[in-house]
Amino acid sequence: MGSQKTPDMSRVPEHVPADLVRTIGLTMGPEFLAAPHAFMADLHRTQPPIFFNPAEAEQAKDAWMLTKYEDCYYVLRHPEIFSTRGATPFPRDPDNPFKFIPLEIDPPYHRRYRNILAPIFSPQGVGALEGYIRDLANTLIDEFVDKGECEFTTDFGRPLPVSVFLDLMGLPQEMRDEFVSWAVGLLHSQDRSVAEQSMMSIVTYLQQVIREKSENPDDKVISTIIQAKPDGQPMTGQEIFGFVLFLFIGGLDTVFATLNNVFLWLAQNPERRREIIDSPDNISNIVEELLRANAVTFSGRTVEQDCELRGVKMKKDDKVTCILPAANFDADIFDNPLEVNFHRPRKPILSFAGGVHSCMGAHLARLEMKVCITEFLRRIPDFQVKQGARIEYWPGGVIGPKSLPLTW
Repeated sequence: MGSQKTPDMSRVPEHVPADLVRTIGLTMGPEFLAAPHAFMADLHRTQPPIFFNPAEAEQAKDAWMLTKYEDCYYVLRHPEIFSTRGATPFPRDPDNPFKFIPLEIDPPYHRRYRNILAPIFSPQGVGALEGYIRDLANTLIDEFVDKGECEFTTDFGRPLPVSVFLDLMGLPQEMRDEFVSWAVGLLHSQDRSVAEQSMMSIVTYLQQVIREKSENPDDKVISTIIQAKPDGQPMTGQEIFGFVLFLFIGGLDTVFATLNNVFLWLAQNPERRREIIDSPDNISNIVEELLRANAVTFSGRTVEQDCELRGVKMKKDDKVTCILPAANFDADIFDNPLEVNFHRPRKPILSFAGGVHSCMGAHLARLEMKVCITEFLRRIPDFQVKQGARIEYWPGGVIGPKSLPLTW
């Protein structure tokens, strides 16, 4: 590829074949940032199915990169070989060696933590929120519908899912923008000191919240975690903190980024907006296809035992990254993968990872997508990207445009 840099071979383990070492600018290179989903779809043509990428960002890790659906599907469903141990790149205090729960807990102990919140994030639990989400969507649209324009990211794409999340967690809505600024610093800054400062702000705040809710519990998620007794035993302070912190980080950016990507596509495809409006009974398939084509995250693993995948030998403690958006564009699984086909035969998409570690918030994300698309198109059926606007993407592990000015 034109932007591929000469790899730093000094960082490459001896067992990695030199011809599989590639430095491609994933998450931060100019070609990626110009059109990230097109870039990742093109990896099936430009790169081997499995290649080794020396870390290009300060807080990233050297890792095997997987683009094929079949390989990612296998890795996500075999935690005994590909563990979530050390799967997150976030800076953390070595004197407080907590784990991100339940992500960094593999079976058989994973389920004891996940079950704590299963009723809240189940289809039934999430379904009870539909009226609230619909009312919130319309309240936000009321603010800008008559203006003929909006900055989608800050007027709708961010406040809707983040407000729902904060309400579920029992956190104050008035701190929404501050929370988001911390998440942006942690997830998108290429400066480790900024990421560390953001993490410090989050840690300090959540420790205070946990103390307060331990003394004055409510019926929200954080209090539910604090009071939980998996297997009849209360959790330790480190377990509670790791659980709350993981949810906080995971809940602030992913649906926000997905909505930004989807509404950019809707703004650029007026005939497909009409198709959605005319097909209300097909909204579930529409949302699933838009989620397939606009996946925003990656899934990291650590190799637990020497193994071989597609003829590539991996050693214990190697890092593996499943490039989930690329897997969703695998032509061996999805016919004409670049086409957004609202009548595509249903196959499991990998936008929410998979296996025991599949995203707990997947049902909520799907509902929010469904409500946002139907209500926005009902109120504002015709819109486009503001003339002259330049769409720029955030670098980092959650993919989405920095801003999205729309007009109608």
